[in-house]
Amino acid sequence: MSQSANPKTKKLPAFKKLYVKTWGCQMNVYDTRRMEDALRGLGYQSCDEPNDADMVILNTCHIREKATDKVFSDLGRLRDYKSAKEKNGGQMIIAVAGCVAQAEGDVIMDRAKYVDMVFGPQNYHQLPEMVANITGAYGKNRIVNTDFPTEEKFDYLPEETESQGAVSFISIQEGCDKFCTFCVVPYTRGSEFSRAPEKILIEAQRAIDMGSKEINLLGQNVNAYHGVGADGSTWNLGRLLYAVSEIKGLERIRYTTSHPRDVDDELINAHRDIKTLMPILHLPVQSGSDTILKTMNRKHTAEFYMDIIGKLRAARPDMAFSSDFIVGFPGETDKDFEDTMDLVRNVGFAMAYSFKYSPRPGTPATNMQGLVHPKIQTERLTRLQRLIFDQQQEFNDSMINKTIPILFEKVGNISGQIHGRSEYYQATHVNAPSRLVGQIVDVKITAATMNSLSGDVVIAE
Repeated sequence: MSQSANPKTKKLPAFKKLYVKTWGCQMNVYDTRRMEDALRGLGYQSCDEPNDADMVILNTCHIREKATDKVFSDLGRLRDYKSAKEKNGGQMIIAVAGCVAQAEGDVIMDRAKYVDMVFGPQNYHQLPEMVANITGAYGKNRIVNTDFPTEEKFDYLPEETESQGAVSFISIQEGCDKFCTFCVVPYTRGSEFSRAPEKILIEAQRAIDMGSKEINLLGQNVNAYHGVGADGSTWNLGRLLYAVSEIKGLERIRYTTSHPRDVDDELINAHRDIKTLMPILHLPVQSGSDTILKTMNRKHTAEFYMDIIGKLRAARPDMAFSSDFIVGFPGETDKDFEDTMDLVRNVGFAMAYSFKYSPRPGTPATNMQGLVHPKIQTERLTRLQRLIFDQQQEFNDSMINKTIPILFEKVGNISGQIHGRSEYYQATHVNAPSRLVGQIVDVKITAATMNSLSGDVVIAE
């Protein structure tokens, strides 16, 4: 809808349509929800399609290959929607947020003149002000906001007023100081920052009060958490987990994503002691070769990683693990790759993500010598994924004929079907009444694929 040059003389519409497309990790999903919260006070409500939206935000991720190309592909379609809306007397604000915006904001603004705003992941708490600057009587034409602000953005965001559902995600830590040579996170998310534990506990309690059964604590390097309490003491992740576990009504706790160097004794003990802390840990290793790990600047060896796995399994024998792998990193030899295969065989992963190395602009690995031929990368990735997929299938098959608790999160696309997650984060599909959504129910598993389980509800009341 068009706006007057003088906003005081024109009544704003009851609500405006907001469409957000989100790529990448769960941190980006969390950021999207908080952006929606920040804009709700300006009358924006989320919609499912971008074509007639009053504002469109692309919340981007810079981790995967050709991330920038995907953004520009979407922007091209949005340009047509914006032109059509303007021809009908309306206005569409187009914004690019997230890590691609942080890394390549000036490029986006130069190539896509129809983009109104570019802002990084540390600046979305300033959204109401940015929108006002664009739409107000003396508004700026375009905004680029990719500075790292000194204030804590969480202090400027409104409290959440809508339930996330059965599972609530809470950001507790952002940024990374590890500087792996392949990774853009330190440059797009900044240095490590941890929220105060009291604020996290308040947010967690609020989520449980609004009906959530599970809390998932988020961070780029979540187990590097070092929040400062009201008494001046520093909390690590283990201490925070013990405190979160005391919240009444909370039945499941998870956290992601971790770095092996930051797994300390208190965190291991938390896995031993806290029954609501789920028995699966995503612990990226990236390679099983010490040579490649050093080139990646991972600051640990394969033996160190295996030692952590052993300690966690000793503390909680039913622990399972997932991980990330990069294949074909610069300088990777056949021997280096076989070391990775050996590590995978020795751990036995419940699941894992694996990718061919691709350079990220601005990272040290981009300038490295010894590039691995794409054909060899593909061959190695195929072999690694075959092994990983076999392990995933074996792990899921081990659930068949067992009765396990499933937290149902949503209604499925197939009539009569509901979807949930096991304690090991396995997607589980069951034909059952929708009234079970939001509850933890025992399910006897009858079938398994590499990616999911299915079964029958044992107790429906």
